[in-house]
Amino acid sequence: MRALAALVVVTAVWGVTFVQVKDAVAIYPLFAFLAVRFAIATLTLAPVAARRLRGVGWGAGTLLGLLLAVGYALQTAGLERTTVSSAGFITGLYVVFTPIFAFALFRIRSGRWLWAGVALALLGLGLLSGVGVGDPLGDALVLAGSAAYSLQIALMERYARRYDPVAFTFVEMLAAFAGFTVVAVALGQVEVPRGWVVWGALLVTGIFASALGFLVQTWAQRQLSAARTALLFAMEPVWTAIFGYWLAGDRLGALGWGGAALIMAGIVVAEPAAADALRRLLRR
Repeated sequence: MRALAALVVVTAVWGVTFVQVKDAVAIYPLFAFLAVRFAIATLTLAPVAARRLRGVGWGAGTLLGLLLAVGYALQTAGLERTTVSSAGFITGLYVVFTPIFAFALFRIRSGRWLWAGVALALLGLGLLSGVGVGDPLGDALVLAGSAAYSLQIALMERYARRYDPVAFTFVEMLAAFAGFTVVAVALGQVEVPRGWVVWGALLVTGIFASALGFLVQTWAQRQLSAARTALLFAMEPVWTAIFGYWLAGDRLGALGWGGAALIMAGIVVAEPAAADALRRLLRR
């Protein structure tokens, strides 16, 4: 239960930072922003991780960190070409991709109630995003990014129990930082951050959304399956919509709020305790 609650908090942090990041990248180069963000995340974890790096699994951590970087890069490239609603729905497809990857790689099967939760969450994502039709190339890039996120979550189920969470997350953040730095330099996006809008977003996303957020994911997946983790991550667009309503004046409408409710219902249905209670109720 603690792992579930912790991941919900992480999705709330990711949701609230959406507004900050949107404002920051409007005035600061995107890949430079991501490189500095993950540099801050790496430095945040370094003092504690330095004492725990022996036997950490550098290869696995680097792979998962690069998958995160690829996911961010593809999603961002797709967002430049397609609609926000289409990108939001397609990104949320990791609730479907993750259990498929978990089965394909490790033969880990998901129960009927989890798939019922996935179906509810998928329907909710569709309502929340409007299932807009965007540019085919942009949608394909976002879909590839969603697959990269899903693969990272599926592999984390394999590695989370093997290594120290702080050290492993540090390696992930270091690999993502290195990847984004290479891209930023190649694109000529080398620029010193200036102003509170940019620095505020960098500090919040670097420390809380990245270092602590992915540390919580690593810790939580020592207890939760990849499929359940992906389903919980479907809360991110819900929080984004809520904070967009509070902070940016966005309006969801009845379908949007209904979609948010369906995502939360899907998470409840997929939880073993809730599923058992519902199963007993249906037998009466």
